[in-house]
Amino acid sequence: MKHATRIVVLYVVFAALAILVNLLSQALVVAVYSGPRAVELSVLAGTGTGLLVKYVLDKRYIFAFASRSLFHDSRLFTLYAFTGVFTTAIFWGCEFAFQRLYATDAMRYIGGAIGLTLGYLIKYRLDKRFVFVGGSTPPRLASDRSDSPR
Repeated sequence: MKHATRIVVLYVVFAALAILVNLLSQALVVAVYSGPRAVELSVLAGTGTGLLVKYVLDKRYIFAFASRSLFHDSRLFTLYAFTGVFTTAIFWGCEFAFQRLYATDAMRYIGGAIGLTLGYLIKYRLDKRFVFVGGSTPPRLASDRSDSPR
């Protein structure tokens, strides 16, 4: 399989896996808690779990990126999460629109899956351009001095 085709296939599989983790996390929260703001809490939990899964898989298998240290990895994750703000707004907008229009969990999850799919298409481009720059040997920044060998 060509490299570009392999990346596309893996990205789709990882996006589907992250969507599954996200939606299962939401369903778990709703099953455990049905009080005020249960839907909003479930969406927040799903967003967090999906983000973590997708970050680990993208970093290693899509961008073949190796962090130099825990500090570097934390900074990279922060940037990854930051680029996800816009795409998360797309996801949440679709999910809450479907909730408002259809008022069922099943349709809300379908809206969430649609929003996540659209968001992931955009997120790949953002991550490639702004997050995982330079492959496994990113340029050192002045703020990275704390993790340099002494």
